[in-house]
Order: sequence, then C-alpha cells, then structure tokens
Amino acid sequence: MSAPSRQRPRPRPADLLVPARSRLERYLHDLAGLVAIDSGSYSPDGVNRMADRVEASLTALGFAVERIRPPAAQVPGTGDVLVARKAGRLSVAGGGRRILLAAHMDTVFEDGTAAERPFTLDGTRAHGPGVSDDKGGLLAGLAALDLLHEQGVAGYAELVFLATPDEEIGSPVSRAVTEQVAREVDYALGLECARENGDLVIARKGVADFRLTVTGRAAHAGIEPERGANAALAAAHLVVALQALNGRWDGVTVNVGVVRAGHRPNIVCAEAELRLEVRAATAADVRTVRRAIEDAAACPAVPGTAVTVEQLDDCPPMEATAASHRMFAAAERSAAALGFTLGATATGGVGDANLIAGAGVPVLDGLGPVGGADHSPQEWLDTSTVPQRIALLASLIVALGDSGGDA
Repeated sequence: MSAPSRQRPRPRPADLLVPARSRLERYLHDLAGLVAIDSGSYSPDGVNRMADRVEASLTALGFAVERIRPPAAQVPGTGDVLVARKAGRLSVAGGGRRILLAAHMDTVFEDGTAAERPFTLDGTRAHGPGVSDDKGGLLAGLAALDLLHEQGVAGYAELVFLATPDEEIGSPVSRAVTEQVAREVDYALGLECARENGDLVIARKGVADFRLTVTGRAAHAGIEPERGANAALAAAHLVVALQALNGRWDGVTVNVGVVRAGHRPNIVCAEAELRLEVRAATAADVRTVRRAIEDAAACPAVPGTAVTVEQLDDCPPMEATAASHRMFAAAERSAAALGFTLGATATGGVGDANLIAGAGVPVLDGLGPVGGADHSPQEWLDTSTVPQRIALLASLIVALGDSGGDA
C-alpha cells in the first residue's frame, strides 16, 4: 500500500480518476490472488486466509483492526469477522461524519472450485468464483481507501471497514456485530458489485421465514378414518390460501417452499409442517403479511385440526429513504464529474446492507465494479469499470465525510 502524505485540499471527483486508473494493474493482481482462495461460507480456513489479507491491507493504511472469532461450539464453523477503524481529522461535534464500508469475504462455492475454475481474464472480463460477489467489491473498497490515504484525505470523523465471513448463509455469526457497528455510524456504503447495467442498489426487500405446524388426530385410515383429523389435508388447504396472498400487495411475495406430512399411508395424518418465505419492500408490509398468515392459520379447513405460527427469522428491508436518496444524489454528481451516468434500483435479494439499514442507518449498496451471473460458473466482472468505481467510491467518502459537503 502507498505511503501517506500530508493533508491536502478536498479533492474533486475528477482528481481521483487518474490515481484510480494507476491502481488497476495492482487490483487485478490482488483479485487473482483472492479468487484463488476457496472461501465458501462453511470453509473457515479459506475465509480466514481472506481475512489475513484484508487485515494486512487495512493495517498498512493506519486502521486499527479487531478480529472477532466465532464461538468455538458453533457448528458448522465460519471464519472471523473483521472490524477496522480509522479516525479522521474532524470531530463529530465539528461536523465530521462516521462512514461504514461493508463487504463480505465468503462465497457460495465448495472447496476445490478455485482450482477447477481459476481466475481468468478475457479482454476486460474477469471470471472465477467470487470475482463479482464479493471479492471484486471488497477489493475496490480497499483500493479506494488506499487512494484516499495516498491523497492525504482525512475529512471525516471515522472510517469503519466491516468484512463478514457468512453473508451468503444469512450472517448468523456476524449479524450482531454488524448491527452494533451500524448503530455507531452516520452513513453506510455497501461494496457488493454494481448491477449488470451499472446501477447502484438503493433498496432491498426484507425476508421473513415462517414455520406453520398443523396438528390433527391420528386414526386407522381403513377402519375408522372418521375418528381422525387429517393434518395433511388441512396443510394442503393452507398452501393454497398462502400462495393466494401473492399479488395482494405490491412488491410482496409469499412462497411455501417446504411441505412435510405424515409417516404411513394407512394412518390419518396427525401432524404436518409448512415452511414459507415472505419478501417485502417495507417492514410494514412484512407485518401486514404476518397478520394475514395468522388469520389463515386461525381457521383451518379441516375440523379437529389446529395450526401454530412461528416466525423463524427476520432480515429487515433496506428501504429507500430521504437520506439514502440524498446519498444517491451525491453519487450521481460524482459520477457525472467522472464522465458517466448512474442509476439506482431496488432488488429482491438481501445482504448485510439490510441489517445495517435495519439499525436505522442510510445505506447505498452496489458500489463495487460492474459484475453479474453471481452464484454461477459464469460469474464475471467488467474490469474496465474498476477505475471509475474506485474513484466514485473515494469521492463519495469525501462528500459524505463532512456535514458541510455535498451530501
């Protein structure tokens, strides 16, 4: 990493593009090294090799790095959580702002994938497991911080870099850390890669998982079926009723993904289980759908059966707010100064940005380079977008770091 220089005047976005371009060769070298590491969510050794590299880079930039290990009894294991902090020259009272950059180190791929599909560069397209999701974005964040360090930029109260080991499995280990860190900052920038058309992500749906347990009454299916209460039949009616909730509210989806019932065909089924997922753009919509699920469960179609509803998990929506729209406006201005246009989109996919938004922090996501085909063998990253996106990220940190700035 580069040596620091003395504090300079606040750079304009265009001033950051040339030094961003000069980092492309190093970026590609480092990206190849990260992609060569198998770092699936359940591969703690590989994730921790990623963490070693991230920690070394941040330490060289003057960050104080805390490395949080998961509980020893956790099964299956995951890697460590990294939280790195660097104080700026501004106080919060003096208008300085605390900015969180968030990325994840894990992928969805099994051990051995990096050897089977090694990093390749075909023109400006890079391929390999995790090249877009999220190694390319994580590395762009480190490059932007290096650029600001070299430029002597410290016009903020604090920079916080969060690298999680388990985003691809719902962040069971890192969630509490993420939420705690989020409560201590003013803005958050998600380092997932940009959409295929270059858009940033301004909103993500939330997800709530439910389990419905249907209790009936067993009986001999051939001799006295009338003495039974068929939980499987009640569950079948519930599946139809729950799927019918789709289309009732804009942007809400309900999916019954698991149905289990009974043990033997000659017994009237005494118990069944449904597992379903709700996705919605707002927390209010999630609450509304839960009430509808509970209403359906309260009136089972088969006499003698009863239904209990449990909410197993809840990932809050990342809602587009007035503050996040102001952040996007600052990003638009920086992009225009860098010579390109920028769009914003909402997506049904979730990530660590949801947890940050759930803590009440304005978030803008998708600030990595342009990429696509995530979670597949065709995953790609457009390396021609790397310099612009590094410069965009750096200029956005500059704009957000001082309350008297552009944001």
